[in-house]
Amino acid sequence: MGATVALARSLLALLRDDETTHVAVAFDHVVESFRNELFAGYKTGEGIDPSLWAQFEPAERITHALGIVVWPMIEFEADDALATGAARFADEQLVDQVVICSPDKDLAQCVRGDRVVCLDRRRRKVIDEAGVVEKFGVSPASIPDWLALVGDSADGIPGIPRWGARSASTLLDEYGQIEQIPDDPAEWTVKVRGAARLAENLRGSRGEAALYRTLATLRTDVPLEEQLGDLEWRGARRPDLEAISEAAGEDEILDRVTHWF
Repeated sequence: MGATVALARSLLALLRDDETTHVAVAFDHVVESFRNELFAGYKTGEGIDPSLWAQFEPAERITHALGIVVWPMIEFEADDALATGAARFADEQLVDQVVICSPDKDLAQCVRGDRVVCLDRRRRKVIDEAGVVEKFGVSPASIPDWLALVGDSADGIPGIPRWGARSASTLLDEYGQIEQIPDDPAEWTVKVRGAARLAENLRGSRGEAALYRTLATLRTDVPLEEQLGDLEWRGARRPDLEAISEAAGEDEILDRVTHWF
């Protein structure tokens, strides 16, 4: 229960912030998703420590007990739910800002100005659109293309051989999308080291690059049932949280709750 209790403490710290009003947490209820049907090499649950795997379900239960909306994903991934929520609620008149509490690279594609931002809570750093450009060298819209070229080992996306962060950033900053990068490096309007080999590898792997971009592109059409008002945090569910705390032998969790519902 160690990871589950740590999650509860982290969420309660977030809820103590006066600017936190509406909250939802997305979980990969299963690791595999529709992306595994598109690409055999995409991430699976293989290799996950059984002791960590055993805490997935308790983590969902304690999050619900804290009074937080839970989005358990099966066909889609947790990041797809976050992307959908951000896209759906960002334009709500009552929303000042949508904060995605994750430093994951793929979620940078969701950032919009300073309206939708990512928060790296461990480093206490907020990443807005200018921060995405500073960190990756491309705009949020080009993040899926950047990941397709560079790869993402966490998700099992191999990327295109010899393409690194700098070359991908330089070309995508100039052209925006992979298909806009000319096959002939002589036509490139920016200088990149090893251009001939990079162009050769991309030219022979455009089909793979398109697939990798699809894998890296977060969905914004997840069928989430909740409306904005459903996400308002009103307090923890006392009976549920007391039962979980007693089973875990962690009464400290109850002492950290500021509101009960």
